[in-house]
Amino acid sequence: MNTGIFSESSLSRVEDASINASAPPQQRWVDGWLLRYGPGKARRARCVQAVADGCLPLDARLALCADVFDAAGLPMIVRITPFSRPLGLDAALAQRGFRAEDTTQVMVMRLGDVGGMQGGTSRGATRQVGTMAPLLERLAPADFAEAVGQMRESPPDQRAGHTERLLHSPVPHQGWVLRRPDDGVVLACAQIATESDMVGLYDVFTHADSRGQGLATSLCASLLAQAQAAGASVAYLQVLASNEPARAVYLRLGFADAYAYHYRTLAPSTA
Repeated sequence: MNTGIFSESSLSRVEDASINASAPPQQRWVDGWLLRYGPGKARRARCVQAVADGCLPLDARLALCADVFDAAGLPMIVRITPFSRPLGLDAALAQRGFRAEDTTQVMVMRLGDVGGMQGGTSRGATRQVGTMAPLLERLAPADFAEAVGQMRESPPDQRAGHTERLLHSPVPHQGWVLRRPDDGVVLACAQIATESDMVGLYDVFTHADSRGQGLATSLCASLLAQAQAAGASVAYLQVLASNEPARAVYLRLGFADAYAYHYRTLAPSTA
């Protein structure tokens, strides 16, 4: 785990914040593991969060978890982080035939002089596109889920699940978009989830026809500046390790790699 200037205890707080920010209403505890089985695209909201050692033998605990996911009509997925318990869980699941998928990098930064970042003010979030600057607009949860769902071409059930998760989240989210002024088309979107002095960036997405114009960089910088002004001092995000274009955006903003996680499942690969 690459802690850099962040201690392991600080990164553990980042992990806690990211778990809280992705909470669906469908969750329960099984022998020290937090099970989430909400509909939607985000695997964080439909997986096993292995956060405690528990008392049962591993196979007995896995069987109880499988029953929950079977009843929900979902494949059982276990999220593996440097904080997963019991120790050795990743290797134990591999021995049982659980396949590793979707390695994701958690990136962090301290919010110092946000104005020094590229596009680090609200003015930066209205960078010129064509002849007119895009408009920055905050959306209600359902409208934001629909906007990002349209750009991702997500099916209706995933958009509904996203809306439900945002409406019931224990951590407040703010969803923002950049619109083209002449026709109202959403060019880019992102949202922040703030807990104490930590802010997470989520659902950063740029319309396929508007990429390469710096919109995501400017929008993220603007939202981080807002969060800092409201008292946040640490920012975090999660991005697929294979998503090099997105990682380049976040590196330019000042984020650095902190730790990685992946998922393990017995379900057939959909790749």
